Amino acid sequence: MWTIPTAIYWGSASLVSYTYFGYPAALYALSRLRPKKVEQRAIEPTVSVVLAAYNEVDKIGRKLDNLLALDYPLEKLQIVVVSDGSNDGTDEVVKQYAAEHDNIVLARNETPAGKAVGINVGVAHASGEILLFCDARQPIDRAALRSLVSWFADDQIGAVSGALHMNSEKGPGVYWKYEKMIRDAESRVDSVVGATGALYAIRRALFRELPPGTLLDDVYTPMQIAMQGYRVTFDNEARVYDEEASVKGEFSRKARTLAGNFQLMKLLPELLNPIRNRLFPQLFSHKVLRLFCPYALVALYGANVYLVATLAPGWPLYAVTLAGQTLVYGLALKKIITGGDEDSGGKLERISHSFVTLNAAAVEGLRRFLSQDMSWTSGR
Repeated sequence: MWTIPTAIYWGSASLVSYTYFGYPAALYALSRLRPKKVEQRAIEPTVSVVLAAYNEVDKIGRKLDNLLALDYPLEKLQIVVVSDGSNDGTDEVVKQYAAEHDNIVLARNETPAGKAVGINVGVAHASGEILLFCDARQPIDRAALRSLVSWFADDQIGAVSGALHMNSEKGPGVYWKYEKMIRDAESRVDSVVGATGALYAIRRALFRELPPGTLLDDVYTPMQIAMQGYRVTFDNEARVYDEEASVKGEFSRKARTLAGNFQLMKLLPELLNPIRNRLFPQLFSHKVLRLFCPYALVALYGANVYLVATLAPGWPLYAVTLAGQTLVYGLALKKIITGGDEDSGGKLERISHSFVTLNAAAVEGLRRFLSQDMSWTSGR
């Protein structure tokens, strides 16, 4: 007999299970059974790197060295650095490089205007057929650019995402491994519903100006390219590297990202129209449902406690699932209380902590969206 608690339990369990397990499993199977072909071969179009930077004096020199060392003809590579009101000497470093390399361009916003405006300014200065977007912090693999542009030999490819590789598979690093599996499968089926912000490339002709204040250029731009009828693919061989953030740092970054997902639906409401957006199933399963999972998890636990306490029909199953949830939340709480570095505790404890932290970030993301606490530097 169905009661309100059993309906809440099974409804919440279904949503969480589908989001984290069902969708990835079905997507993976489909990507192996019916992958879309791509004509990928070596080409050398002109490329403009667009890099928006705010007070990156400690990083910008290394980043420029990294970009100049990419395996790509320098005569076909332009580097546009947009200093977004930097006041720490970033401009001076870029000017020194520009004096030695005629393919480096410095543009400047006199006052900070945000990353979206910085990208718009950078694209206005770009001359390449392909635009490469990246951040100042993460080094790019020497072969990454050549790998990315090879996808554009296929006329149906409008954008290509690189792959972020962490220095560890512990804590948040496990999440990135899981996320890359999903993105690779989405790419094989049709398109990913977002790119790696630290490294992605698009056809210059397909770029549309970003609304000021846009948080997720790496989702907004790929999705509007997909809406133009092109594919957005994922290149796991085009690597960009980063140090694994602490769980606290990952919480702040993820909260900003999830606030950006709420913002995206406001900026591009047509994405929620299954008729206009052929990627609606991927977007809904990958991005939208995750925004509801924290509330489903709370409802699931509460209903589970009630069903066990009242010895509802089928209570042995409910007792097992309640024990599993309690274990996960208990391990996460233990790590929060005891602290320690990111490598401390067992693997299950670290994964539990990351899972709880990232779902809590979804709640914080909604708060930030509703309170408009979504500046470029918030949560960086």
